[in-house]
Amino acid sequence: MVHRHAVTGRRAALTALGALVATGIPSAVAAEPTPPAGSLPSTAQTLGADRPSPLLLRALERDLGLTPAQASRRLVNEAEAGTRAGLLRNALGSRFAGAWLRGATSQELVVATINAADVPAIKAQGAKAAVVKKTLRDLGGTKKKLDRAAARVSTRDTPLWYVDVPANRVVVEARTKAAAAAFVKAAGLDGRSVGVKVTANRPRLMADVTGGDAYYINDAARCSIGFSVTKGEQQGFASAGHCGKKGDRTTGFDKAEQGAFQASTFPGKDMSWVAVNDRWTTTANVKVEGDQKVQVTGSVQALVGAAVCRSGSTTGWHCGKIEQHDTSVSYAEGRVDGLTRTTVCAEPGDSGGPYVAGVQAQGVTSGGTGDCKSGGTTFYQPINPLLSDFGLTLKTVAVEPPAPQGNVAQAWAAGRVYEAGATVIHTGVRYRCLQTHQAQGGWTPTRTPALWQRV
Repeated sequence: MVHRHAVTGRRAALTALGALVATGIPSAVAAEPTPPAGSLPSTAQTLGADRPSPLLLRALERDLGLTPAQASRRLVNEAEAGTRAGLLRNALGSRFAGAWLRGATSQELVVATINAADVPAIKAQGAKAAVVKKTLRDLGGTKKKLDRAAARVSTRDTPLWYVDVPANRVVVEARTKAAAAAFVKAAGLDGRSVGVKVTANRPRLMADVTGGDAYYINDAARCSIGFSVTKGEQQGFASAGHCGKKGDRTTGFDKAEQGAFQASTFPGKDMSWVAVNDRWTTTANVKVEGDQKVQVTGSVQALVGAAVCRSGSTTGWHCGKIEQHDTSVSYAEGRVDGLTRTTVCAEPGDSGGPYVAGVQAQGVTSGGTGDCKSGGTTFYQPINPLLSDFGLTLKTVAVEPPAPQGNVAQAWAAGRVYEAGATVIHTGVRYRCLQTHQAQGGWTPTRTPALWQRV
């Protein structure tokens, strides 16, 4: 169900989420020589973490209580940790139980396994080892049982459930212990296998005012743009699924004709995209303070514990940390799976604002609890599934040729979204993906050991 508020001031539970666009890419990848040793960029250099915007650093200093040096170091540490975690994920295989970051500068990478014999290998990568009982696959299986139960029973009093990787358990947040117990039982699970947190909070879709640039739906509702995207030659932007339905018309912040929704998914997921007319030009920009901007260079998914920043029109530019991926939220308007939970604050009107980790696009706001005075929690729809579901390309700083059409089995291709662990063939060599991302034109496996491992 989509909620809207009239331009005249009538309030409604509706949000606008932005989307990301990647530039187009070559239709064919020419064979390339392996670069000489020492010539490849570091992970931080590949992802742009060594060149942060002063606006990003100031927000991290303010919201996470860091010094300028600590903010800079944290971004580099988080970028480098992502590659190390990916290497260990591939090495541990089915024994892998997750990875997360700790410390003011994310200086400690923790990697979990179910086998104590893996500890030396984990330490050899400069990570701290945690030996736990359940693999990440086990935890995901438990959560899927809850997801299936949520399709059959009411989740009004159990509005949130997720995989808590550091705690090595699945957690249900409920208004009462009895409600949690009933939900767990409906999923066919043993109460001892799921943690329960009793809370009065109920996530809501962020609403009222725009986050970022405003756009209007059918002259009756207002949302905000997140990241720019392209589909072939068509330009547009991604947003929340609950903002509009396929075919709904949009006008821009100046009420000029803008475009129309091409696809929308809500509930289940919270994603949509709008195609714009030739009056509008997409950019890689994300609004921060005032009229200043930062630019995204890609969509590499950040680890649990990493810093993430959000832009919104009500409260501006705020930062926090990623708490969990793969979170299910039961809003009053419907359930959404696969969201990411953060400690970034937000208020009505911040909906639609983009989330970035360094200069990597992460997702678009879906909802939350609390506010920026007392603190709160927000959830975002990850950008990579949105790009993949709708066949979109994230707009980034670099300008590349159009994305390739068609589907060449196993061949690496720029513009595709690759999940961690996926394998591809590039220049006759097999590679395994280390970090979930949408491939950019210059991010070939040969030249980005930050993202790909030769196998």
